[in-house]
Amino acid sequence: MGIEEKLGDMGILTVKLEEAMNWARTRAMWPLLFGLACCAIEMMSAQASNYDLSRFGMELNRASPRQSDLMIVAGRVSRKMAPVVRRLYDQMPDPKWVISMGDCASCGGVFNNYAIVPGVDEVIPVDVYVAGCPPRPEGLIHAIVTLHEKVRHEKIRDWA
Repeated sequence: MGIEEKLGDMGILTVKLEEAMNWARTRAMWPLLFGLACCAIEMMSAQASNYDLSRFGMELNRASPRQSDLMIVAGRVSRKMAPVVRRLYDQMPDPKWVISMGDCASCGGVFNNYAIVPGVDEVIPVDVYVAGCPPRPEGLIHAIVTLHEKVRHEKIRDWA
């Protein structure tokens, strides 16, 4: 049963504005390249041919925060790097989302010292956490699918 049969003779398709906007947002998330440690290798692996993030509309990894709407923080964040993370997040256009990838980004990991931030959520708001040290590419893909589900259920009143 194709879409032609659903439309009938009129050729008109109706959809709510927020559903159309959320559909477009999930199909065109452009991640900011922000690998800080060993988790970045797994993030690159998720982009490669075995896992292929292109099927989620993420074939354009950006190096500029002004062209990105998804920040994937992969690895440990030092106290010296925290203001840079915040500045890059502030430069991203709205709407913007954050995935914290790996134990170091999520809770400081095995580094129990003064130089490492005990979780990037102390610096920027995080939408989805990926567990593991280092997390597998499947974990990142699961986080992206989870983020897509979250975005799909957003309401217009939540956009402001």
